[in-house]
Amino acid sequence: MTALRDAAMTSKAWPFEEARRLLKRIERTGKDHVLFETGYGPSGLPHIGTFGEVSRTTMIRRAFEIISDIPTRLICFSDDLDGMRKVPSNVPNPEKLEPFMQLPLTKVPDPFETYESFGHHNNAMLRRFLDTFGFEYEFYSAKEYYESGQFDEVLMRAVERYDDVMAVMTKSLREERRETYSIFLPMHPETGRVMYVPMKHVDAKEGTVTFDDEDGREWTVPVTGGNVKLQWKPDFGARWASLGVDFEMYGKDHSTNTPIYDRICEILGGKKPEHFSYELFLDDQGHKISKTSGNGVSIDEWLTYAATESLSYFMYQKPKTAKRMHFDVIPKAVDEYHQQLRAYPTQDAKAQVNNPVFHIHGADVPTSTMVVPFSMLLNLASVSQAKDKDKLWGFIQRYAPEASPETNPDLDAAAGHAVRYYTDFVEPNKEFRAPEAHEVAALTALADALKSDEAALAIIAEKNAKLGKEMDAPVVDWSDDEFLQSIVFAVGKVHDFEPLREWFSCLYEVLLGAKQGPRFGGFIALYGRDESIALIEAGARGELA
Repeated sequence: MTALRDAAMTSKAWPFEEARRLLKRIERTGKDHVLFETGYGPSGLPHIGTFGEVSRTTMIRRAFEIISDIPTRLICFSDDLDGMRKVPSNVPNPEKLEPFMQLPLTKVPDPFETYESFGHHNNAMLRRFLDTFGFEYEFYSAKEYYESGQFDEVLMRAVERYDDVMAVMTKSLREERRETYSIFLPMHPETGRVMYVPMKHVDAKEGTVTFDDEDGREWTVPVTGGNVKLQWKPDFGARWASLGVDFEMYGKDHSTNTPIYDRICEILGGKKPEHFSYELFLDDQGHKISKTSGNGVSIDEWLTYAATESLSYFMYQKPKTAKRMHFDVIPKAVDEYHQQLRAYPTQDAKAQVNNPVFHIHGADVPTSTMVVPFSMLLNLASVSQAKDKDKLWGFIQRYAPEASPETNPDLDAAAGHAVRYYTDFVEPNKEFRAPEAHEVAALTALADALKSDEAALAIIAEKNAKLGKEMDAPVVDWSDDEFLQSIVFAVGKVHDFEPLREWFSCLYEVLLGAKQGPRFGGFIALYGRDESIALIEAGARGELA
């Protein structure tokens, strides 16, 4: 641990940079613990952006625990007292929710008919996937926090300093909005709806607000006890002040509001926390992912096609860079995650604290048993038309006889994920083409080179002669990826593919029906020599197109 802590104090990994900044804050304030917070608006089903916020916050929390012995806490705060302003499109029978507009989410019926309200349902979904990933957190409900009186002290302070908080807010509002805006959103005493109306009177002494509803009736309600909630921007700052939050991250779309949140926190007697602004996730069309519209990839969808750790790996990468969050990023994330796992045991402490898997797992980094890359499994599923992972295991165990579902659990899970991913995304989009004349000759030469030791050595020697190189003949080993790759490379050179990537494009498009593919020598070793020869010859004859 000492070596890791020393390395962490100079690491350029972004979680450690944030952790060191946070440590300086705690040393100034003298607090006895660090409070991390992440917020969740349960107006729609939890999505990957929500997970990313908790995941990245946890990475910083874990980094802080490496460099300091000061205790930490993480609160996940759900704004489930917010009024429903828009019906989500990705729920069953959305039209049935129309009559419940402006009711707090915890009073809107659950369209899934499993919980007492839509807010309770979405809170449960949030907690379920946070628990799936093993996060350590405390769940806070705005409904419970407001109604229990825990927020009363800050709410009374907001009444007393109403003009100061309003002054901060009105600077950020258009002129017409200023006329109707209030930091307070009272709950209508009869209908229970969240009222987006101006306040006629704010009584600091009595701790009440007075307003007219849409019918012109006047009401006066106390700000305490859950009768009033704060608008979302003031709520940010008030929550920081009430809870004593030390760190919160949020998306770039919130970053322009940071001075507002900070100032309100200070007006209400708190100390503004440290912040981290991350870039937004985009769908396949380049649009921002939204939990209300349900575009992009959901948590459940990602876990259908890959293990949880691959998603955490994706979240670690360049949080200040906007990234496409679509299904085609999954295979790359899986394979890169396992590459980093394999590298970790060989690294010194300085390299380990900069390895993404350290920030996913902490110091207890597991061992990868993925002897076959996920991308290779996808191609294997494609050419073998596998409908279940058992068929893939037939190829895997011939390639790696020591591997088994029991000894290689992550490989076993990946085989199942690969079949599902292939069925849903690869198979519907496969587009084979017939080879051109010069490609037919090269494919035929490749098939012939795989048929005997002599043919393989001959094509490699021809390549060497063409390049003007004198090299010893390689050791023939039909199970060796590198030997097989040297044959594929040699055929491309002998048949004048320039640049050589045109040869590999030919292999992928003609044989696999894809624009990209695996390292072909490794694919041959996994799929089998005889099976590969048959596939190549069928492609050369144009039978796959």
